[in-house]
Amino acid sequence: MKLTIIGSGYVGLTTGACFADVGHQVICVDNDEQKIKTLLEGKIPIYEPGLEALVKKNVAARRLRFTSSTEEGVEHGEVLFIAVPTPPQADGSVDLNLDSYRVIVDKSTVPVKTGERVAQTIRRYAKPGVDFDVISNPEFLREGSAVEDLMKPDRIVIGGNSDRALATMQKVYEPFMAPVLVTDINSAELIKHAANSFLALKISYINAISEICEAAGADVIKVADGIGADKRIGRDFLSAGLGYGGSCFPKDIAAFIAISEQLGSPFTLLKEVERINARQIDRFMDSIREALWLLKDKRLAVWGLSFKPNTDDVRSSVAVNLVERLVAEGAQVVAYDPKAMEKAKELPFAGQIKFAASAMEAAEDAEALIIATEWPEFAGVDLAELREKMRTPLIFDGRNIFDPCAAASFGFQYRGIGRGVVPERI
Repeated sequence: MKLTIIGSGYVGLTTGACFADVGHQVICVDNDEQKIKTLLEGKIPIYEPGLEALVKKNVAARRLRFTSSTEEGVEHGEVLFIAVPTPPQADGSVDLNLDSYRVIVDKSTVPVKTGERVAQTIRRYAKPGVDFDVISNPEFLREGSAVEDLMKPDRIVIGGNSDRALATMQKVYEPFMAPVLVTDINSAELIKHAANSFLALKISYINAISEICEAAGADVIKVADGIGADKRIGRDFLSAGLGYGGSCFPKDIAAFIAISEQLGSPFTLLKEVERINARQIDRFMDSIREALWLLKDKRLAVWGLSFKPNTDDVRSSVAVNLVERLVAEGAQVVAYDPKAMEKAKELPFAGQIKFAASAMEAAEDAEALIIATEWPEFAGVDLAELREKMRTPLIFDGRNIFDPCAAASFGFQYRGIGRGVVPERI
């Protein structure tokens, strides 16, 4: 099938590459001409495992193309996927110049009833007599595993009211061999916000438990293992840490709170989820201050800048927030991240920190090590070598990647999240 993806960011580019890989003819459109120029040069503007190879493979096979012309994209696609970060405006900017039947698919995370408004606006500005249908097809991609999530999805949600459009969408997704849930548009739009809110709730729940563990002298990892062994609950998203961040969860939770209030059914539980999440980084900063007293002029190594491992995305990153707070209190921060360094150098306060070429270089002569993102390579470092590099053997593990007893055996004072009584030997 001929498919057009409007928006070539994390969602759009990955979706387009995966659709092309199963045999569809895909054009990815973006109004950022520099991004399109980069893609046409064979470069990928984001880091996502497996994506670069997938894009190059399908460009070479002539199943994937890029353009900054919406007109070209609309002319090409039987199905038009909207994968932009904000919903279309009501001023006519969703005018797609349709001249024959198209299926318009909203893949972005949008407030419920957006599909209805999109249909109304297109109808208002389109040529008389043009036939189209609007579908909601929310994405469930996790940055860092987006290609795998799209190629092997848990489920595909398609919301629509037209048999013709639904049949077209079934054909689009037929190669993926995944369960398909067909709903009305409003239900499909709510599913994405409800799913992300529940996952954020799970994260905040275990973070609230971590505070209780610290007070009780218990280990949150063992508690989470015990909880997660219950098949009704599961272990996923029960890892205590600095809290959730990124471009989705904070925005989606805030949006769902606003949506529920607009509908007259306030979702007050989510306000507590936000409060617990914000409190985690405050508690972590308190722990650092308690141990170091004053942060001014302290040389601190920070491992991790991306909001999660396996991505270079620093948008709404808790790690970045943490570094910004440390800098504001006068700390000398030396940071390292395996993939997010270049994007971090574009941050407003980047000139106030140093960037290291490796994790060990960042730790050189540090008075404390702060782990802010759980990159696998950090968990596998040689603790003996790390101890030799650091001026003071103090670790603040915001992601619980080290075993406290192992760290103590190398002479580290270790402070994790919700780890209870930790043996110390300085």
